[in-house]
Amino acid sequence: MSVRLIEVNRDVEEEEEEEEEEEEEESSQNPTVVRMSQIVMPCHSNPRQELSVGQLLKWMDSTACLSAERHAGSPCVTASMDDIYFEHTISVGQVVNIRARVNRAFNTSMEVDVHVSCEDLFLGRHWRVCHAYATFVTQRTKAGKKVMLKPLAPHSHSEHLEYSLAAERRRVRMLHDDIIRDLLASRVVEPGVDVQEKAVSAVKTRVESVELVLPPHANHQVNTFGGQIMAWMVNVATIAASRLCQAHPTLRGIDMFKFRGPSQVGDRLLLRAIVNNAFKNSMEVGVRAEAYQEEGPNRHINSAFMIFEVLDTDGKPRLLPRIRPEPVEGRRRFEEAIARKKIRLDRKYIISRQQAEVPLSVPWDPTNQVYLSYNNVSALKMLAAQNNWNLSSEKDQVRLFTVEHPSMLSFRVESEVDVPAPRAFSLLSELSTRHLWDPHYKECELIRRVDADNSLYRVVTPPVRAGAVGSSTSPPGGEGVLQDFILLASKRKPCASGDPYVIALRSVTLPTHPPTQGLTRGEVLCAGFTILDTPPDKALVSYYNQASAELLLPYISTDMAGLSSSFYHTFCSCRQYLTHHRLPTPQDLSLQRAVSSESQSSESDTERLTAAVIRTQL
Repeated sequence: MSVRLIEVNRDVEEEEEEEEEEEEEESSQNPTVVRMSQIVMPCHSNPRQELSVGQLLKWMDSTACLSAERHAGSPCVTASMDDIYFEHTISVGQVVNIRARVNRAFNTSMEVDVHVSCEDLFLGRHWRVCHAYATFVTQRTKAGKKVMLKPLAPHSHSEHLEYSLAAERRRVRMLHDDIIRDLLASRVVEPGVDVQEKAVSAVKTRVESVELVLPPHANHQVNTFGGQIMAWMVNVATIAASRLCQAHPTLRGIDMFKFRGPSQVGDRLLLRAIVNNAFKNSMEVGVRAEAYQEEGPNRHINSAFMIFEVLDTDGKPRLLPRIRPEPVEGRRRFEEAIARKKIRLDRKYIISRQQAEVPLSVPWDPTNQVYLSYNNVSALKMLAAQNNWNLSSEKDQVRLFTVEHPSMLSFRVESEVDVPAPRAFSLLSELSTRHLWDPHYKECELIRRVDADNSLYRVVTPPVRAGAVGSSTSPPGGEGVLQDFILLASKRKPCASGDPYVIALRSVTLPTHPPTQGLTRGEVLCAGFTILDTPPDKALVSYYNQASAELLLPYISTDMAGLSSSFYHTFCSCRQYLTHHRLPTPQDLSLQRAVSSESQSSESDTERLTAAVIRTQL
């Protein structure tokens, strides 16, 4: 009964989210919004009388392409599709509603937000099915020149937020392939367990199929429709999964994939699929699509990795038989599937976490660094994009804003400084000098520079107050207790004109730095700076801090006046520090060179941290 109530509550929440999004879209003036509604007919269904995922991908790709072309004013093609997770299936007779809109346009590519929901006409209910981000690029002109896209101006609150986050998602896409390579090279992923004798040979799941590209399979640009290629790939992947489980599997997710080249009418598409690995309740199927003509070599068009489950009569995932990989290449795919599963779990654990979940800190290791950094910056951008900030106090052009939630309180302190934005960004992003202007930073130790944009620090702060409740490592008695934090600092330069500089901070845990005896281990939920360039050669500096009520009480008095005074004096000290160091000194330049060389030569630190991570379970 309790499980059923949870599912009903979840459906109600999804319906409320759908209604809020529809209301906001109706008031928005985004010209790129395209909608498609399709009723699921028997010809669209699979053997379980549910909408085929291949057909759904065709509709999604078509809607997204129309949205992209509406903004570009020229033909566009699908470049990639981010990870897709299918939360629900759709039955015959139900209606599929697809909404696509351009989130942001870069030079020659744009991110398109695709939202899919299902509607039951008889019950009057709506629920979300999946949500995906597709990247489209403009086709070159006949002269071979690239078509430059015009900037997109966001209007509504959600459009501003997605516009800001699109740059960070683009960064993750560009690093996606490197994440897999680094994960396998670092040997953080443990090899698969010994395969049992009764395991199914991967050779039995191999599928090979050829499709002739005909005019009905082409888009309006006479290229093979990207959605059609995806549908064919889902078809062969489903056959491979069925050969392992001997049942009708359910496609639960597709890892991010990229189209490597075009295909035209008259091409033969060779589709190959095989089960790479089978876990307890899920399996990964790898699919490869190649195009060829009557003469000439095969051209690699696309590769994808699809996650299948087999559901029992109660809708729960069934146990799956183990897989016995082929030698050499099969073993490589077997190990890579383990790496991709770890990335999926890390991504789900990090990105899908609610902001108020406890513990706030998550383990850091080289394999989840990209997603932790993404979550760090995205959380700060989402906090900055909130539209319900209330002005609490203002003094000497220093403004304090607050946002109250049931279990959380957020602050924003901002002021304009007579310092160029790039210089302010350079000064504030170096936490090791923050103690020069922030009395809350007693010590700051650089643990490691992960890369040019991310660093790990250990920060010690003064005692909170007498009698503060500490952790199990705190000394007895009522004296003040020092606190320390392990912080991940992520910095980002503007992606385009009008974007702010970002310095995001959040707590992480490191096996090499456990809680210190005699100190209280603190946690930072979301904090950092945004620095916006303002003419002439000035910057609008905003500091954000978000904390739960339990974490906030020890730091502030019961009245808001004391809190305002504390923020005011700290921010004035920050402004004075920035103004005094407006011009870089020779020592600053040498420090920058040292930082650059240090970030390029940290192999010993990497080996030490990686070895410690291997010994520590997530």
